[in-house]
Amino acid sequence: MRNFTLGLLCILLSLGTTHAQRTLLHCGNLLDVNKGEMRPEMTVIVEKNKITAVEKGYAQAKSGDKVVDLKKSYVLPGLIDMHVHLESETRRGGAYDRYTQNPPDVAFQAAKYAKTTLMAGFTTVRDLGGSGVNVALRNAINKGIVDGPRIFTAGKTIATTGGHADPTNGYRRDLMGDPGPLEGVINGVDDARKAVRQRYKDGSDLIKITATGGVLSNAKDGQGPQFTEEEVKAIVETAKDYGFTVAAHAHGAEGMKRAIRGGVQTIEHGTLMDDETIELFKQYGTYYVPTIIAGRTAADSARIMGYYPPLVTPKALAIGPKIQATFAKAYKAGVNIAFGTDAGVYPHGYNAKEFEYMVEGGMPAAEAIRSATVTNAMLLGMSDSLGSLEINKLADLVAVEANPLQNVKTLQNVTFVMKDGVIYKNKN
Repeated sequence: MRNFTLGLLCILLSLGTTHAQRTLLHCGNLLDVNKGEMRPEMTVIVEKNKITAVEKGYAQAKSGDKVVDLKKSYVLPGLIDMHVHLESETRRGGAYDRYTQNPPDVAFQAAKYAKTTLMAGFTTVRDLGGSGVNVALRNAINKGIVDGPRIFTAGKTIATTGGHADPTNGYRRDLMGDPGPLEGVINGVDDARKAVRQRYKDGSDLIKITATGGVLSNAKDGQGPQFTEEEVKAIVETAKDYGFTVAAHAHGAEGMKRAIRGGVQTIEHGTLMDDETIELFKQYGTYYVPTIIAGRTAADSARIMGYYPPLVTPKALAIGPKIQATFAKAYKAGVNIAFGTDAGVYPHGYNAKEFEYMVEGGMPAAEAIRSATVTNAMLLGMSDSLGSLEINKLADLVAVEANPLQNVKTLQNVTFVMKDGVIYKNKN
């Protein structure tokens, strides 16, 4: 018995002195996103889910180390998309899915879309509205039950009665009912505060409001303001109490102005912003999330007979094509830009197409990439963990075959994906 005890003790002591397995990523080129420069022949060392070293040259492996050969690749931080909808995906007649799908149907397809997003190199996303399945999806990914990006979710978007995110728009009158804060529909300051608290109770990470009409809701107005400034302020004030930031969908200028003055962190789409709105963006430090790919895709889809309901088609044709020009104007004027795509309005996995459209609009590739890494990590309050490849940050890395600073389209073909120190894709 004494010998057995001594033997067990020796085993435990030996385990305690064995170093944790390291993963050495030998990178042909490593992007310093802060400087917008490539650093040749670098090694990133990962232990568990964190970066423990970034070294010049190809570091020698020790016993037990795993070496990943990325010497022919260009490596950069995992990408962050600030505007996705993982519960759904555009298709002809898709507007009627809400009448036929049950929550488990939505959940299974959402898991598929989440994995597609991760494989495209987006290791973190902000899900800006769904049924609440997006909260469960976030939890399942965090537990390792399904594969997907790190999710920060708004849960159910907050709207006003008949507004862009009123879940009963387009229903028969006897089915419409009168949804309230529980369903994310508010009218007045008290409702606004209750809706935020309900999102907290539901497990959301942030708040999303629809400050104006929208393109794809089955309602006529796609741009008019739909919240009073007092309602926006009540939402922002209450959100702050619960540690939330607020994102605001907005196409029309007046709704944007109310949202910015009300204190929201980001404006999504921003299609019809005018010069006064641009000055408000700059005065308040509000960030603009353009979603150019969504506007272009919606306009293209609207040209297909029967793709959208009759109320949606003219809105998509009128608003969709304008977003890229708005982005160009806003960028040139010095508005803060954050990368976001509205994935789901277009097929999931094509998120990186947005980089191409941003560069076409006048933003240098280095800045576009920074908007999807450093900027977005800051907006998420995760600058100490995400956004760049530095010691003690989470090991989120992607690789491509060409230099994205010279050819940003290469980001549409990611060959390597690591999230939280786990390799999910390696075509090298």
